[in-house]
Amino acid sequence: MSLGSEPPAEAFYLPLGGDEFEATQATSSPWDTALQHGGPPAALLARAIERCDPQPSMPIARITVDMLGGIPRGRVRTEARIVRPGRRIELIDARMFVDGALAVRASAWRIRQARGSTQQFARTEPVPPIPPEVPLRFFEGVPDDWGYGRAVDWRFVAGALGGSAEALVWTRVRIPLVAGEPSTPQQRLLVVADATNGLTAQLPIADWWFIPPTLTVTVQRAPGSEWMLIDAASTIGPHGTGMARSRMSDEHGLLAVVTQPLMVAPR
Repeated sequence: MSLGSEPPAEAFYLPLGGDEFEATQATSSPWDTALQHGGPPAALLARAIERCDPQPSMPIARITVDMLGGIPRGRVRTEARIVRPGRRIELIDARMFVDGALAVRASAWRIRQARGSTQQFARTEPVPPIPPEVPLRFFEGVPDDWGYGRAVDWRFVAGALGGSAEALVWTRVRIPLVAGEPSTPQQRLLVVADATNGLTAQLPIADWWFIPPTLTVTVQRAPGSEWMLIDAASTIGPHGTGMARSRMSDEHGLLAVVTQPLMVAPR
């Protein structure tokens, strides 16, 4: 696939007023294009959390997103509330409804930051350069016009889609989360974090399920640029479960750690 082609939609979601949105083709899952990939819903819930008593100095430090089954495309509504308020640390719950039914829920800890207060202890890590664009094929059986796949720029340093248990990939989200508004750095991070298991798919998607029902992202800091590096790996255990995990970085070093349990079963 050439990423010089037009993105599948102007944004992942179109605003309908208030906290309601229409999920576009850009949210579509590789398992079923009538469903949403987990990344955009995770990011939309992060947006709801950021807007719940917004405090720029208290960003998300950990978010867990539970997907209560396949997430249909359709009319989406989000809500968020503070569960445990605090001056330095607080807990927020968020929910997503699709066509009136609860589809996704999330919990997030926000921790207050003091700019530069621990700079002396921070470490930078070397990262490889961003490779040039090359033609990219998606999983066997997944069409080249797959919405979520085309909404993100994928530049593989190591590994490839399908058959590789490890991958090192630079990513860049090509469209806004919500039409008409700029995406925040943490929203962009959440759009691609859920791709961890797909980037390290060892089994053919046409024959096997390897689905994560939940996603946990622990965030050290927000990305400083559009490009984010995903260093991902997955393992499969002997009894139908597995685990996917990744470290996400930008050109200045570590951003976040991602973990996902996997249900692994023949289709």
